[in-house]
Amino acid sequence: MADVKNQEEVLILGIETSCDETAAAVVRNGRQALSNVIYSQIDLHTVYGGVVPEIASRKHIEKINQVIQKALEDAGTTLEQITAVAVTCGPGLVGALLVGVAEAKAIAFASGKPLVGVHHIEGHICANYLEDKELEPPFLCLVVSGGHSHLVMVHDYGAYEILGQTRDDAAGEAFDKVARAIGLGYPGGPKIDRVSCEGNQEAIAFPRAKLEDSVYDFSFSGLKSAVLNYLHDCERKGIKVCQADVAASFQKAVVDVLTEHSLRAIEQYRVKKFAIAGGVASNAHLRAALQEACAKRGVAFYRPAPILCTDNAAMIGAAGYYEYQKGVRHGWDLNAVPGLKLGERI
Repeated sequence: MADVKNQEEVLILGIETSCDETAAAVVRNGRQALSNVIYSQIDLHTVYGGVVPEIASRKHIEKINQVIQKALEDAGTTLEQITAVAVTCGPGLVGALLVGVAEAKAIAFASGKPLVGVHHIEGHICANYLEDKELEPPFLCLVVSGGHSHLVMVHDYGAYEILGQTRDDAAGEAFDKVARAIGLGYPGGPKIDRVSCEGNQEAIAFPRAKLEDSVYDFSFSGLKSAVLNYLHDCERKGIKVCQADVAASFQKAVVDVLTEHSLRAIEQYRVKKFAIAGGVASNAHLRAALQEACAKRGVAFYRPAPILCTDNAAMIGAAGYYEYQKGVRHGWDLNAVPGLKLGERI
């Protein structure tokens, strides 16, 4: 078991329930995850082709105490040794968020520990601190997940400037919808990543959206529609669809857009450090494309391990540490904010 007796250490109990993962972790000084327990509900939601909010909330209620207890045990610590409790309070599914927020408030109140609300996207960005202990701001970060696509300049801990974001479907959402359309099912991202290895990424010329009024914003709804139109056209003409080719060509279009936007920002802002975060950041093709592009330009490339890309509580503990160090404390009126914007005061 980990040695956590040093009283100078700051130990954050992180709690994450924004979607369909019930997670808890203990993080030391914002850089080391002493535990990171995740209960995934993927099997429950797969039959519905996506996350069902009511089911997610009920399962969080059922599992959260067990997950937190396991996180404390794995870290070899107790609530008495914890410095503060950090919890995701937005954005996310309101019912799911409320479970985590209520649990965190109860634990903080009962144990007399400070309570810190954390932004979910900030947590994803901070996952990079757990992976690379030497990474310090400023750096540029591409955050891509099921609900979010953001290009963010990280000026300092907790200081963010959004350069671009999605106008419609996020990258991960597009992956899920296309995967369902070609018969792969949910979750779409990992399945398309795997199947595309067997396909020809140049087989189908899917579009790459360009937004003239904001060069850093993303739009994937047109690409999704182009895939659906292609499938309908094949069906109408009696043409057999090659699932792997569609997956590979679609994925290439997404990766091209994400890479192009990132490189434009790298060059304009002359950054020397670039990071990725979020569930889609575990995509092997995206990681390879960005790593190669950064290497050619002499830019340091940072990416969390796949387990830290998906929703987890270690990233919330890391973000909570830096908020705690800044003096951020929340009261018992802390609430779930499903549409919380990055940088918006909680």
